[in-house]
Amino acid sequence: MSRRSRHGRHSQSNTADAPARPGTATVPAGDEAAEAAPFVPATSVPEAQAPAPVAEPRVESPRAAAPAPQPAVGGDPDPVDEPEPPRTTCTQAQLRRFIKSRPWIPMHELRRRFGIYGGDDDVTPVRTSNGMIFVGLPFSEGRMLGELIVSGDVGYELSLDPGAPIVVGVYPMRPVPRG
Repeated sequence: MSRRSRHGRHSQSNTADAPARPGTATVPAGDEAAEAAPFVPATSVPEAQAPAPVAEPRVESPRAAAPAPQPAVGGDPDPVDEPEPPRTTCTQAQLRRFIKSRPWIPMHELRRRFGIYGGDDDVTPVRTSNGMIFVGLPFSEGRMLGELIVSGDVGYELSLDPGAPIVVGVYPMRPVPRG
């Protein structure tokens, strides 16, 4: 049984038996018939037969009802936006679990895996027993990784190229026991 033959409709029914709606073109089946039938635009339907447009109720959001902020008198016409609150894309447990699942992870892989998008200059300073190191992540994620480094759960590899001690990769310090 095909989809078209359900509910009393037959796939072989003739559409010519049904009366045509005024202002519409009926096209017989077949390629030749499609070329023969003229196109009737919807604007040619008399206005008396055209359905009246239905007005939908307009619901305004609370944000749209609030007035736009006005610049301070004598102040800068384009005030600098306030900084956004820190948004966290992962938790410390998720970072720890992901790092322990691999032998070594470059910093760009952490950014990609957890969707940590920030500027190229986003670095977080972390104070360790060996001195200050810099983690190339935004503050909230860098702070979480720094806590893992300081606690000894995660080791780090520093870049040797520049003079600044910047972390280029991390690895697990206490491997997961496999049994």
